[in-house]
Amino acid sequence: MTKPIIFGEIKGIPEGYVFKDRRTMMKGSFHRNWAGGIDGTGKTGVAAIVLSGGYADDEDLGDTIIYTGAGGNEGDSKKQTKDQDWHNRGNAGLLKSMDEGLPVRVIRGAKHKSLFSPKEGYKYAGLYSVIDAWEGIGKNGFKICRFKLEYTGSNPQRQTTEDIELDYSTKEKKRIESVVLRIVRDTKIAREVKQLYNYQCQICDHTIVTKVGRYAEGAHIKPLGKPHNGDDNSNNLICLCPNHHVMFDKGLFSISDEFNLLGNIAGKLILKDKHKINLSNLAYHRLAHGYS
Repeated sequence: MTKPIIFGEIKGIPEGYVFKDRRTMMKGSFHRNWAGGIDGTGKTGVAAIVLSGGYADDEDLGDTIIYTGAGGNEGDSKKQTKDQDWHNRGNAGLLKSMDEGLPVRVIRGAKHKSLFSPKEGYKYAGLYSVIDAWEGIGKNGFKICRFKLEYTGSNPQRQTTEDIELDYSTKEKKRIESVVLRIVRDTKIAREVKQLYNYQCQICDHTIVTKVGRYAEGAHIKPLGKPHNGDDNSNNLICLCPNHHVMFDKGLFSISDEFNLLGNIAGKLILKDKHKINLSNLAYHRLAHGYS
């Protein structure tokens, strides 16, 4: 009988617990997948992942992890021989976890090259949330599905990380101690772009009228923060309604260099003469979401 999938913490297994091997992790549904690193599917979401050195493109920064999705490797080797895709059950599951805000248990194995990995066995690193997903070209030259996870556990003994905030006067990054990594966006620049379009969406030309005025959102074409490192600049911003903002961030549509809409939406981006878009940011968005 298949063990049930369980999300979140599991009683009796605190953060920092070290398992002897994968077999012991399978008990109690902590991580049910004997061979793979992802425990979950596109229908259920993902309850747990294991970092075990299987992919060369993984990046482990402690509270922030850039995780390479499943698929593309030849047998048990670390060498990728074909493209990954979003149809893989593990990759689809991580997308569902991102969309629904499901917590993911992260486990680091001894073979995972990181300062945070145990010397032997598998160490439970706590709960993380999937906050971003995109496509890229891996070190082996093939497409990979990449996911950004951030620590959302509640271990009071955990070492702090840093916030990154923007100073309006200098536009330089300042570092402030905190327990969660986040990006505070410079709303002044976004407000200027939204005012240019009178808070009307550059896709559908609609606005939302609230009790205090018009409402729209400033959408970054190339996302801020690691690993994207997009600029907080008007040439990296477009004015969108909430629906099209979510669709754009999740890659349901993209924009060509001629400003034609690609994907699930037909038409052309509404663009004012004063608003200059950095075409390299559009190219980045297309690559990240499989339009290149």
